Amino acid sequence: MERLIAEDLLSIRAVFFRPDEPFTWASGIKSPVYCDNRLTLTAPKVRNDVENALAETIKKEYSECEVLMGTSTAGIAHAAITAHILGLPMGYVRSGSKDHGRQNQIEGKLEKGQKVVVVEDLISTGGSVIEVVNVLREAGAEVLGIVSIFTYGMQKGLDRLAAANVKNVSLTNFDVIADVAAETGYIKREDVERLIKFRNNPSDESWIG
Repeated sequence: MERLIAEDLLSIRAVFFRPDEPFTWASGIKSPVYCDNRLTLTAPKVRNDVENALAETIKKEYSECEVLMGTSTAGIAHAAITAHILGLPMGYVRSGSKDHGRQNQIEGKLEKGQKVVVVEDLISTGGSVIEVVNVLREAGAEVLGIVSIFTYGMQKGLDRLAAANVKNVSLTNFDVIADVAAETGYIKREDVERLIKFRNNPSDESWIG
């Protein structure tokens, strides 16, 4: 599955590699890779692979799941499609409470004690998805864990998830995508070492060309 999803993401150019002209994330981190999983929504075959893989992962890893909750905004569509496949209710968590109406932060019906799985598109340092987990826990939900399409596997993210006592299962990861990209000529094999060096220590920018 990891290789299939990696191949899918590369086939629609949802993963961009620029080790010589790095992207700058909102956090300020310079990255040789940018993953835009929103592009899966406009590629029916890839979308089908992704949503079915998410559904199978939830059935296998979180068999007691009662509700799916997407992260805003990238996880919403994936949560909705996957919930449809599984026949489960879904909702989503806003980045902050609305300033009008009922001032909800959680959209959709959620009962205290319900077993929830959070659907996220990608995980880097883990901060935003852990905020979602905390909001759901504060509302009385039992968060079984997270399912995501892609993870960078950064140590900071792994440490944060462990500290928050939350499990994440990703369909594919940074190492697999880098390896498949090199095999298919998407990037040069010698660039893989630079990519892994970034993943292992984002603050060390010596990998930049």
